[in-house]
Amino acid sequence: MVENIANDRKLKQLTELSRGNYKAFLYDCDGTLADNMLAHKESYVQVALGSGVEIDPLIIDEFAGLPVQAVVERINQRYGSSLDPLAFEKEKYAIFYNDYIEHTKPVQYVVDHLLAHEGLVKIAVVSGGSREAVIKTLNVLGISANVEVLVCAGETEHGKPYPDPFLKAAELLGVEPEFCLVFEDGSPGVVSAEAADMDWIRIDKLL
Repeated sequence: MVENIANDRKLKQLTELSRGNYKAFLYDCDGTLADNMLAHKESYVQVALGSGVEIDPLIIDEFAGLPVQAVVERINQRYGSSLDPLAFEKEKYAIFYNDYIEHTKPVQYVVDHLLAHEGLVKIAVVSGGSREAVIKTLNVLGISANVEVLVCAGETEHGKPYPDPFLKAAELLGVEPEFCLVFEDGSPGVVSAEAADMDWIRIDKLL
């Protein structure tokens, strides 16, 4: 009951904040539509520990939205480690994809917001995750058919925090950046949206 009240409150707040002359809504996936950041943290910690590096899972929050290899580079800088970003990404992906995605829960007020605006604006998902993992996540959440465009890791020259992913989504949707609104839960995504000259909302900052 309390959870439903909180969800309704945040949905109303998100709806009010997203009013405007927008033609497209661009949603991040992990941590924004999908309540799966704990799973991502656990898979990062597991892979790092397997290489003898014990990391604070809060570092994953700090760099939320960055591609995995970029996060591993930050981990190496922070801990003085020499984890191989590509090998780490492959191992983490296998663990996350096989062990965690099927249990993904929605960030309900964000999913409800997306569904409420289907047909009113164009909808894209712009993620730092792989296309395969994002598609599986959206299928688990039951919203894959509601998304018109996907832009995922490795599909632009630069990922977040560069503007490339959001600009590509806008191009594919046929909408100018000024008419796009971005929904994010991490600083790199916000920096990316601002660099693309798009308005944004941090869904994790709603009260």
